[in-house]
Amino acid sequence: MSLHLDDTIAAIASAPGGALRGILRISGPGVISCLEEVFEAADGTATTAVCRPTVIAGRLKLDEVHRLDTDLYLWPTGRSYTGQPVAELHTIGSPPLLEAVLRIVCAAGARLAGPGEFTMRSFLNGKLDLTQAEAVLGVIDAQDRRQLTVALEQLGGGLASPLQSLRSDLLDLLSHLEAGLDFVEEDIEFIAADELTAQLDRAVDRMDVVAERIQTRSPSAVEPLVVVTGYPNVGKSSLVNALIGQEAALVSEFPGTTRDFILRTIDADGLACRIVDTAGIDLTEDDPLDAASRAMAGAQLERADIQLLCLDSSRPLNEWERRQLGESHAAVRILVLTKSDLPRMIDCSAACVPTSSHMGTGMDELRTEIRDRIESSVAGEGGVVGNTAVRCGESVRLAVAHLRTARGLAAVGGGDELVAAELRGALDQLGMVVGAVHSDDILDRVFSRFCIGK
Repeated sequence: MSLHLDDTIAAIASAPGGALRGILRISGPGVISCLEEVFEAADGTATTAVCRPTVIAGRLKLDEVHRLDTDLYLWPTGRSYTGQPVAELHTIGSPPLLEAVLRIVCAAGARLAGPGEFTMRSFLNGKLDLTQAEAVLGVIDAQDRRQLTVALEQLGGGLASPLQSLRSDLLDLLSHLEAGLDFVEEDIEFIAADELTAQLDRAVDRMDVVAERIQTRSPSAVEPLVVVTGYPNVGKSSLVNALIGQEAALVSEFPGTTRDFILRTIDADGLACRIVDTAGIDLTEDDPLDAASRAMAGAQLERADIQLLCLDSSRPLNEWERRQLGESHAAVRILVLTKSDLPRMIDCSAACVPTSSHMGTGMDELRTEIRDRIESSVAGEGGVVGNTAVRCGESVRLAVAHLRTARGLAAVGGGDELVAAELRGALDQLGMVVGAVHSDDILDRVFSRFCIGK
C-alpha cells in the first residue's frame, strides 16, 4: 500500500448493493480541483470559496448532457477524518451509477483508494493512533452490541489515552536520567533515587492495567456462554426450548430427564449467546450416571459467563436452593422464576425474572436481562478489539518486562545507565503499540483487513 499523502484518492464508501443513498468519498490535496470539474452547486457556490465544513446541494456532471442530483459534503481543510481536504458525494445508491461516478472522479484527477487507505491517512496525519485505527475495523466488524461497545470505547481513546500518557511520563523520566548522565561530573541531582523508584512503581502498575486489558480482549470469535442450572424438574429444559424457539431439550414431568447437556445458540435481544441446559443438581442420588451428569454440569458452570439459576415459583425453596442463593459465583447470576403461570408459593425476596415457558411470558425480558448483564460485565472489564490484542500482545509483555527490570535496578542502585536502557526498551515497545514506531509491513497487515472506502 502506498504511504504517499500527496495524491488524491476516491472510493465508494457505502455498503455494497442497492440503497436509497450511496456515498463516494474523496480525500487528498486535489479534492477541490477535482470537484470543480465534476460538480456544480445549485446556488452557484464555487467550491474554491468554501472555507469551513459545509453541505452543498447541486448536480454531478456525468457527461456533457446528463446531470445527477447530488449533495456535496465538503471538509475543505485538514479538520477532517483523514487530516486532508475531504469530500463526500451523496447520491442515488445504485451500484452501476456509483461506479460511473467513481470513473468520472478518477478521470478528474483522483485515483482508486486501497483497502483502509482513508483510515491509514488519518493515522499518518496524527488524527488516530494505531489502536484507534484498529478500533475502526472493530466497529465495522462488530457482530453484536458487546463487540460494538468495546470497539467504540477503544476508538474514543480508551486504550490510546492511557498509553500516550504513560509514554509521555516515561519520556520525561528518561530525560531526567539522561540529563544526569550528561552532567555526571557535576554535583547536580535531576531526580532523587526514591522518586525514581516511586515513578517506576507507578509506571509498572499502569502498564499492568494495560496488559490486563490486552489479555481480556473482545471475544469476537467466541459467543458468551449462558448455563442453565437448578434443581430437577424446575423447568430448565422448557425454559431453554422457549428461549431457542424450538424443541431442542427433552421435556418430561419426571425428574432427572436431562442427563447430558444441550448446547444451542440464542439471540439475547441482538446478542448471540451459547446456552447450555444442564442436568438437574440432585445430591440425594447415588447413581453413577447422575454423578457424571452433575460433574458435567459443574464443568459447564465453571466456564459460564452467565448463570441462569432456575427456581420453581409454584413451591417453596428447598435447602439446596437456599444454599445456592447464599453463595457467590464467578459467573454473573440471573435468578429465573419458572412456572409463573401457576399460583406463587416461593419464598424468595431476591430480584428475579418471572417466566412461564407454557405461556411464553417473560422470555423477552429474560433475553434483555442476559444482554444487559453481559454488556455490563464487558464494559467493566474494558477489553480491546481482537486485532489489537493479537498485534500488541508481545509488545505489551516486553514493555512490562522492561519496566519491571528498570524498577528492580533502581531499587538496588543498579546504575542510571542500565535503568535508562530499560526505559528506552519499554518506550520502543509502547511506540509499536500506538504506531509511533512502525514499518510498512505493520501498516499493510493492519489496513489490508479493511474494505475499500474506509
